[in-house]
Amino acid sequence: MSINKDNNLLNTKIVYDITKFTHLDFPDHLSCIIWFAGCNMRCDYCYNQAIVFAKNGSHSLDDVIEFLKTRIGLLDGVVLSGGEATDYDLAQFCTQIKALGFKIKLDTNGTNFQRLKTLCESSLIDYVALDYKAPEYKFQQVTKSSKYEEFSKSLHYLIESGIDFEARTTVHTDLIDEQDINAIIKDLKARGYNKKYYLQNFLDTGDNIGKITASKKKIDKNLLSDSIEIVFR
Repeated sequence: MSINKDNNLLNTKIVYDITKFTHLDFPDHLSCIIWFAGCNMRCDYCYNQAIVFAKNGSHSLDDVIEFLKTRIGLLDGVVLSGGEATDYDLAQFCTQIKALGFKIKLDTNGTNFQRLKTLCESSLIDYVALDYKAPEYKFQQVTKSSKYEEFSKSLHYLIESGIDFEARTTVHTDLIDEQDINAIIKDLKARGYNKKYYLQNFLDTGDNIGKITASKKKIDKNLLSDSIEIVFR
């Protein structure tokens, strides 16, 4: 779904939920999180399956703007997450958010390259958290998506553009092991990525797309490459 410029669907309920306050999700900013309904991936470890499979949400973009007006002076930033936020054309929405004085962080899987590029080149995004789901040889297995090339273009663009961003990977050792993480690190290094690389553990909420449980095997940190700085979350 996209937001048409003439009839921009700002009153369409595409926002699944709003987290009204977080100090963890946008580095150095007090923020809220806007959770967009729907996703173009089906990662087994995803615990947001209600959001992923949602056909619509509970809030419209107009609702979000009205909420943000009540948070001026109280929050610094807005996190656009999901699901996959870039499944929607959010340029007009982001313009309105910026006009209210908020900074914007985008959580994305990077598979809608042109929309990501448009938002960044229009100075509508201040920070990007890019999910590097798996190395190319395992990307479709983990994500159930064949959009590695789109992701790759997004990663290349973010590195070359100098936009403030991070690369991160969710780790469940039944899906991603030390060899796979090292393959990601090798690719990041070869592309010129010189920032911190975040590894976040699978969160076992008892409800995820693949119906998987916590892995029995822990990542052996001693087997991981030290060619870029790794931060464990």
